[in-house]
Amino acid sequence: MGYHHVLRTAALASTLWMSVSAALAESRMALVIGNSNYTSVAALPNPANDAKAMGRFLTSAGFQVTQAPNLTQADMRRTIGNFAGMVAERGPDTVALVFYAGHGLQVDGENYLVPVDASIQREADVPLQATRLADVMNALASVPSKSRIVILDACRNNPFSEINKTSGRGLAIVDAPTGSLVSYAAAPGGEAQDGDGLNSPFTAALLKVGQEPGLPIEQALKRVRLAVNDATNRQQTPWESSSLTTEFSFFPTGPATTASSGQLSMPAGSRAETRSVDAWQKELKSRSPRDAYETVVREDKVEAYQAYLALYPSQSLSPVVRTLVDRRREMIAWHDAVTINTVASYQNFLAGYGSSDFAITANRLVDRLRTRSVSNALSAFAAAGPTCPCNNPPAPTTPRQRRADVSPSDDPTGSAPAATSSGSGVPVVYTDPLTPPAVVVTPPYIHPPRGHDRPRGGDKPGKDKPTGSSGDKPTGSNGDGRGYGRDKTKLGNGRGLDPRAARTNASSHKLGQTKSAGPVRSMTMNRMSMNRPVMMNRPMMMNRPMMMGRIGGLRGMGGMMGRRFF
Repeated sequence: MGYHHVLRTAALASTLWMSVSAALAESRMALVIGNSNYTSVAALPNPANDAKAMGRFLTSAGFQVTQAPNLTQADMRRTIGNFAGMVAERGPDTVALVFYAGHGLQVDGENYLVPVDASIQREADVPLQATRLADVMNALASVPSKSRIVILDACRNNPFSEINKTSGRGLAIVDAPTGSLVSYAAAPGGEAQDGDGLNSPFTAALLKVGQEPGLPIEQALKRVRLAVNDATNRQQTPWESSSLTTEFSFFPTGPATTASSGQLSMPAGSRAETRSVDAWQKELKSRSPRDAYETVVREDKVEAYQAYLALYPSQSLSPVVRTLVDRRREMIAWHDAVTINTVASYQNFLAGYGSSDFAITANRLVDRLRTRSVSNALSAFAAAGPTCPCNNPPAPTTPRQRRADVSPSDDPTGSAPAATSSGSGVPVVYTDPLTPPAVVVTPPYIHPPRGHDRPRGGDKPGKDKPTGSSGDKPTGSNGDGRGYGRDKTKLGNGRGLDPRAARTNASSHKLGQTKSAGPVRSMTMNRMSMNRPVMMNRPMMMNRPMMMGRIGGLRGMGGMMGRRFF
């Protein structure tokens, strides 16, 4: 018996030596944190023991271990940063592992590791006094490495009673980044037990299962899940999320499988496609209820739990499975709501899980998002710019163009030809950015009164009254020798102007070419639809001559204002 015992011991030692030699082919670094001596809550006895035991275990597996017990928040941040720097110095062919034992909790869907000096009175204190799990993952992902493994024995009951009723139980689901693995001592939304022994149930099972040479870590964690579930009388079920791109085992028997030919070699557990409920039923129906239960717990898939309940709805372990699948669905819905992070996503969660321990958090996040939406709308409105034109910035001065040598012509309309360059016929344009263009205003053309429009009577306008026997045409004299009425050939100072000629020549828009008093040389007429010539600046007459307005500056106009002659 002694001889065979020696042979078995030698064979085991040889196997372990070969595993260590294979592990030495790659760099392995581990950070082990054990927080037990909390200052504001009761101390935890087992995290310190778990950290020491894991340190010894990882050292035997070829890791360079950094022990960090009872870290404050500042110490935790500094230690994680220094560890990431050490991994970077070792190069990209390095396996980085972080083991944490202590308190952990979630707030608003974020997971936090609690340092020993945290004094948490409200949920708002958690982000300020704890360390985010996402920050740990980001620190490891920031440096090149072969694999990144984070193991958390931190799902113990929340000791901070002030937030225990509002933050929800356990840790939230996380999606491990590519090349990483995250392992929880309890399922998301569940709580881990500290245990009655020297180590916690999770750490004790990991120390035992991890010794098997060549066992991939995904398979090892499946065995740990079943062992912890049995050790805690179905009260605790570990969970993991793996996105490793190379196979890892604590004691490998050969070189680790890596990516080749441009394809990623995924672990066996990750390579398996998602199986439907029917596929699981076909596999489980040939097993006994006990074997089927162990299979679904080990695989930890929602479809597997549903298949078990469909095949064995009345077994003694069915309530346990039903509790597992219901809580997992709730945590998946909570993870989706937090990931989307909209009012609609939280309302959908509340519609399905209104009595959840995350309902208070969901309602608070809805109120926060609505307040933020209003604040963002006000900020966007304020940033849109001034609404008053006086607050708008001045527009840039653009060069204005003006024509040169613009002068009014004899044309009564006021139009004048533009100045042109010599021999080209192209208008000469000058650019003047400061002086506005000159505006040429042509004075209105004032026509002298015609013979039949002159008022009769003396110099006093109040005594003009139309008299005569010619019907509706006024006759008489004004006393100054410039008679009119029937004699329509006299106007002004005796210069002849026959109004009948104007009527006969109205089609040409010109009165007679006879000379008139003053500088006026021609008078323009507009042909209207009533076949009566109408002069500019004078309203149209309806079959009777009418004077509109008084122009006192013109000689001989008299004082007639709007008088109609009948």
